[in-house]
Formats: sequence, structure tokens, C-alpha cells
Amino acid sequence: MRKRLGNILKSMLAILCIVGLSACQDKDARIRELQQTVWESPEDARAYFNLGKEYARQQKFDEAVKAYQRAIALEPGLDEAYSAMGAAYFNQKRYPAALPWMQKRVQMAPDDSLRHFDLGNVYFQLQRYDDAIAAYREAIDNSYSFDEAWYTMAICQIRAGRLDEARKIHTLLQKKNNYLAVALARHLQPAPRQDGKR
Repeated sequence: MRKRLGNILKSMLAILCIVGLSACQDKDARIRELQQTVWESPEDARAYFNLGKEYARQQKFDEAVKAYQRAIALEPGLDEAYSAMGAAYFNQKRYPAALPWMQKRVQMAPDDSLRHFDLGNVYFQLQRYDDAIAAYREAIDNSYSFDEAWYTMAICQIRAGRLDEARKIHTLLQKKNNYLAVALARHLQPAPRQDGKR
């Protein structure tokens, strides 16, 4: 029985290795296919953009950035490339590098709530809380129901030491989104002292 179970496990491991190898080969094949498209159409901004997206999907962010830069050089109005460039830097935690790309996105579509929210997230990571609050406010002004912007703005208020403002947002979220209100309540609780008391 043990020998049979051991053989079954070995077979399963062999199958998993083959599947894993196949998945790696598929990823490499997709990159090669997109590189071929770029080689055949070196003036096609969309081809470079698609190559960048695949690199980013595989977390090859440096290669993704180069492809996005080429796409933008070929087509400066390619809005998606600015977004992808900012996201590539953000995902690498290179927030100062992400900032100008997120700012450019907002300039291209100033009424887009999500763009303001993403810009706020960059400011948040840079600990520029007043700038983040302003960006979240713009997101909310363009879409009042943007509950995540309210929540993150409250976190900024807490980090900036403005607890009363955060509590006002908490009250609002209790009516709008109880899940986020509960999460925010945890941030509003005083931190335990070293001796275990509050």
C-alpha cells in the first residue's frame, strides 16, 4: 500500500513539474510572440504597449517600463500607457517615479475619480497626507459614492493627527459602508501602551 501511494505521489509530482514547465514555456512564448510583433511593426505604439502589459503581468517591471516608454514616444496621447507606467513603478514601490505618471493621467482626464484616487494612493505612500487628502477629495467630488476614497482619506487624517476629521468620516461610512466603517474603527482605537493598558 505504501509503495503504491509513493508511486501515485511520484506520478503527481511529475505531472505538476510538466504543467509548471509548460506554464513557463507559455509565458516565454507569449513574450517572444509580442517581441516578434514589435520587431515586425517598430512604429506601432500599441504593440509596445501590449508587450509592456505582458512584462508587467509577469512582474518584469523594468522591461515593462522600457516598452511603455517606447509606446509613449511613438504615441504621446496613448492614455493607457501613462496609467500602466505609473502602475509599474507603484508595484515596485518606486513611488517618487510613479508620481509624475499618475499626475499626467489626472491631467489627461481631470474628471475621472479613479485617476484621482490612484494619485492619492501615491501621495499616501509618500506620506504627503495633505496632498493625498486633496486627491481623494477630488475623487469623491467626481463620484460621491466612492467609499474607498472616504476610507483612505480618513486614514490620512489619522496619520496627520486630525482625529476629529477621521471620526466625521467614520460616522458617514457607518451609513454608507459598514464594512469600511468597521475597518476604520480599528484605526481610530488608541494603540495599546507598552504595559498592555490602553
